[in-house]
Amino acid sequence: MAEGRSGMGFTVGLVLFDDAEELDWVGPFEVFTMARQVAGGTGAAADLRVVLLSETGGVVRGAKGMRVEVDASFADAAPLDLLLVPGGIGTRVEMQNEAMLGFLRKASGNCEWVTSVCTGSAVLERAGLARGKRITTHWAYVPTLRETAGDDVTVLEKVRYVRDGNLVTSAGVSAGIDMALWLVGQLFGVDHARQTQLFMEYDPAPPYPAEV
Repeated sequence: MAEGRSGMGFTVGLVLFDDAEELDWVGPFEVFTMARQVAGGTGAAADLRVVLLSETGGVVRGAKGMRVEVDASFADAAPLDLLLVPGGIGTRVEMQNEAMLGFLRKASGNCEWVTSVCTGSAVLERAGLARGKRITTHWAYVPTLRETAGDDVTVLEKVRYVRDGNLVTSAGVSAGIDMALWLVGQLFGVDHARQTQLFMEYDPAPPYPAEV
């Protein structure tokens, strides 16, 4: 079970930026912090730490207007065991932001898992972290990512999340919750992931069936 590569617990870093889609990271945040709560102060999950990071620190504004104060800037970030990049319209800027890309390249080198939600996979791809890998993204962005990704990157569709080595990418928005629960199972055991899901009361039952 996960102990963290530093031997000081397991640290999850959620990498935020202006116009990140809120549920892309708030969903996984809830999963990981609930996994810690479910541990009840014992076991490896009790030492799970979740931190919010951004390029310069301070307040980040989400795509729908949520504002949140992050824990640290890239310069002040501690080593991470799991890195997550959300999606949202802000990824169009971050794909061109060398400060972001450089941080991801550096931080990912120490990570057990490198992950993304939605169009966050495009940022990982631009940083060179998806070479030779299978990845996914929001269904609406699949054609664009297929056009812009390197020839050695395979973009899958109609899947909730994809694991290729230590890279895990999920489809859009709520799919990040599914990915995070799977990761909890990998880190702390399937039973712990199921208990986390139960305490979250995460049992999707949309009020209207989708028309096909």
